[in-house]
Amino acid sequence: MKPLSAPPKKYEDLTRIIHERHDGMSKTNRKIALHLTQNPNDVAVMSLNAIASDCGAHASSFVRFAQGLGYDGFSDLQVLFKHRLTTAAPGFEARQKALEQELSSNPDAKGGKYLSDLVIRDIASLQELLSNTATENLKEAAMAINAADTVFVIGQLRSGPVAELFRYVLTMLGKKVVILDASGGLATHMAKTMSSNDVLLAISFRFYANEVVNIVEEASRRGIQVVGISDSSLSPIAKSADPLFVVPEHGYTFSRSLAAPMCLAQAIMLSLAGIQQDGSDPRIPTVTAD
Repeated sequence: MKPLSAPPKKYEDLTRIIHERHDGMSKTNRKIALHLTQNPNDVAVMSLNAIASDCGAHASSFVRFAQGLGYDGFSDLQVLFKHRLTTAAPGFEARQKALEQELSSNPDAKGGKYLSDLVIRDIASLQELLSNTATENLKEAAMAINAADTVFVIGQLRSGPVAELFRYVLTMLGKKVVILDASGGLATHMAKTMSSNDVLLAISFRFYANEVVNIVEEASRRGIQVVGISDSSLSPIAKSADPLFVVPEHGYTFSRSLAAPMCLAQAIMLSLAGIQQDGSDPRIPTVTAD
């Protein structure tokens, strides 16, 4: 990676340059770039050794990565992440720490440590989702779905429950929905029936299902609009999706939560219901009467 003559001065400029240079990076640098863009809060507050350990790369690789962007060392790059954290969500880190202390100090909660850890991480993810999601993107996604003849939905592995939620709500809103699931090995063949009047709604998180990535790329080549939900703007579906919703994730020892993706899915569907019903308080029909 050829060093820049002058390093980026703002976090937004840094992420833009990382995206521009991503395809030409080495495997290790792509891994570092993905980690930095997926975990900006952790990068802001953790030591270099801890960041490198979480990423699975050597600390010296992070130093060389920073130098390739024109910085003297990694600490100079880290300053941009620290500044972002202090301005992006003022007061949130304090509220998160207070909640963590409250849950850990409760003697009745000691047996529920896993639950408290999950709640704390979910709150962080939801707060980042709120900060990072543009209202214009929600409207754009809803309008594309509303105008589509058929909405094709794909989400495999742990993205499957989000895809099923979309199928349920879209059906209740009167949209023709086809879910491209992995059963029977027909997803790729079913995807070939998509036309330019349709929309593909794709959900994909680490570790990205190959079939999902392939279908998204092929849909994009055929001029079919892809509305994407992923965990990074550097994910394999990012270039093909417009709009792309980036859902922040925080490390889990066993699994990763779907709280933020489910919340985002409901927000997109409520935006769609608002367009359909032309009202300020949209309602999504239910299977049973109230």
